[in-house]
Amino acid sequence: MSAPASSEYRVYGYRWVVLAVFMLVNVTIQMLWISYAPITSLAAKYYSVSDLWIGLLAMTFMIAFIPLSLPAAWVIDTRGFRIAVGFGVVMMAVFGIARGLVGTNFTLVLLTTIGIAVAQPFLLDSWTKVPANWFAPRQRATAVGLVTLASMLGVALGMVLTPILADMMSIATLQLVYGLLAAATAVAFLALARERPATPPCPPGMDERALMLDGLKHALTVRPFLIMLGVAFIVMGAFNGVTTWVEQIIHPRGFSPTEAGVMGAVMLLAGIIGAVVLSALSDRRGRRIRFLVIALVATVPGMLGIAFVSSIWLLYAFAAVLGFFLVAVLPLGMQYAAEITHPTPEGTSNGLIQLCGQVSVVYVYIMAALRTADGSFTVSLLLSAVLLALGALVVSRLKDAAPAAAGVSGAAPAATPVGESTSV
Repeated sequence: MSAPASSEYRVYGYRWVVLAVFMLVNVTIQMLWISYAPITSLAAKYYSVSDLWIGLLAMTFMIAFIPLSLPAAWVIDTRGFRIAVGFGVVMMAVFGIARGLVGTNFTLVLLTTIGIAVAQPFLLDSWTKVPANWFAPRQRATAVGLVTLASMLGVALGMVLTPILADMMSIATLQLVYGLLAAATAVAFLALARERPATPPCPPGMDERALMLDGLKHALTVRPFLIMLGVAFIVMGAFNGVTTWVEQIIHPRGFSPTEAGVMGAVMLLAGIIGAVVLSALSDRRGRRIRFLVIALVATVPGMLGIAFVSSIWLLYAFAAVLGFFLVAVLPLGMQYAAEITHPTPEGTSNGLIQLCGQVSVVYVYIMAALRTADGSFTVSLLLSAVLLALGALVVSRLKDAAPAAAGVSGAAPAATPVGESTSV
């Protein structure tokens, strides 16, 4: 039965429930990803393997993402995010528990980790699809920012909780605890998530998307989108590089591993705040490019500070600036990409952005290759600052999406929600 015209473009209070459970499973998958990194030396001793093999457990997620990103996007765009993410969370739960049960055998741990890694693209590629189905256009960057917050929070919780739990229990038991958490969040998602509300949150045409293959072809002909792919590579390369080599970056200046850990935590916390604040401001102003340029420009002094300062408090301050603006680029860029590639499906544009972000792991190795004889990362940090500045310059020449695609001021009046319903 069709809804009354007066309620045709209402947003529903239940969208926050759907977003909350989606955020919850994103927190969990990131905790599972990072759960060996903070205890690399301890885990290497526990399994009698090298640090490199323990690092492979985290690298598996990036490796698996590259071939699976577009297939996951196809499932999201053709079958819906609930089925796609539902498959992902079941994989996450089953293999998360399995990793704990076989947690004393490294070979089996690696195999079950691959199973968890297969789940990740189905979650990450849905970052813009969930907001597109449930939120009004001018709320979507905020929603994507909140999902980004959840992802960063998962990394932070994994880094903080894992060493604490490792002091209280065996590594196998620790992984079983995380697996049970994955199962609980998977059940919450399957029980509470809905594909879409009774009526769309936007006017006709703004919710219609092309078939995945046609959308992919279209997206790759949109010049601003290709630029955003490059920006995603630079931003995620810089973020992954700094967080991966954080201890080695500041060690030559006499900073301790503990101070490196605090710096990493400051970056993550600031990034969580920045992703939400700048996304919300972008939605309120109805602008993407302005905030993308601001964020990219502001990362440059943050990167230079990390490269050169010798005061610990200044180091923390510059790390906060870098994290605040660097992390915020991703949700802003994803929402902008979804708008400028219309009618390309959100899962496809999001998947390509995420794919470029994962491929940027190459940049992590470039940073290591540029390390000087005395162990300094100054050359690679300067290169990162230059690339971010060039990214800001190129993005500044772009234009925001047309109102009809973005749902910003100037669109049809119906694009603005006329009310909120508490029902689904």
